[in-house]
Amino acid sequence: MADKPRVLLVDDEPSIVKMVGKRLETEGFQVSVAMDGQEALAKIQSEHPDLVILDLSLPDIDGLEGCSQLKAYPKTRALPILLLTARASTQAKLLAVEYGADHYFTKPIPEIGEFQSLVAAFLRRKSHL
Repeated sequence: MADKPRVLLVDDEPSIVKMVGKRLETEGFQVSVAMDGQEALAKIQSEHPDLVILDLSLPDIDGLEGCSQLKAYPKTRALPILLLTARASTQAKLLAVEYGADHYFTKPIPEIGEFQSLVAAFLRRKSHL
């Protein structure tokens, strides 16, 4: 299990965690889950994931603030972050990129295959750094 890419999935919606987590595990990723921003930041420090899938709307630290914190810290600056949210506005997408997100997906995920391919591509890119 140690050689599998590690993905931290951060979402407070159990149905999203179950659906996305199961699909990523099926594709060979090791998935860890955090239900809020504080737990996510702690797990990033202790588990050193290869990629973070971060919900924009969390009960404590929102996805933009979490993304900003991760990009400001030298040890996590290169960590790929995919934001996942129900907000589909252009403004939300621009903010996500401004705060350091590497990509942005809206819920429900319309094409899980596209999502999985993108996760795999970011992990391949990170492994070449």
